[in-house]
Amino acid sequence: MSKPRKPSRTVQQRARRKPPAPAPVTEDSPCPCGREASYGECCAPFHQGRAAAPTAERLMRSRYSAFAVGDTAYLLRSWHPATRPAVLELDPAQRWTGLTILATTGGSAFHQEGTVAFRAHYEVRGHTGSQYENSRFTREDGQWVYVDALPEA
Repeated sequence: MSKPRKPSRTVQQRARRKPPAPAPVTEDSPCPCGREASYGECCAPFHQGRAAAPTAERLMRSRYSAFAVGDTAYLLRSWHPATRPAVLELDPAQRWTGLTILATTGGSAFHQEGTVAFRAHYEVRGHTGSQYENSRFTREDGQWVYVDALPEA
């Protein structure tokens, strides 16, 4: 019986390589939130502090986009101070691949509170998945902020 051959160095190096990173999101890229607008016209103004999300749904979409582009500063800024973590670390291997808004309640310019139920799709280390959440939002100093996830019914 012959001894199994050790894989070549090139095969070992390929196995250790990370999958290629997706192209960075630019101002002209489609917005990760799924609206029919470029990132520069949709969520970037919120991320850059040039505008505030006018509804709870737009805040939800902008937060999803912030996860997609790795903008932890915006995620923390748009989180209610009572529930905001001190630090937020994102998994660099996780890629957010799509957002589906399932339902909304309240959350308009005429409301103080609102909810947004959604499913966020992702890929991590070659595996795909999704996360369901029904998020609660409120106005803090006139701005929409994320409070927390409602318990599943």
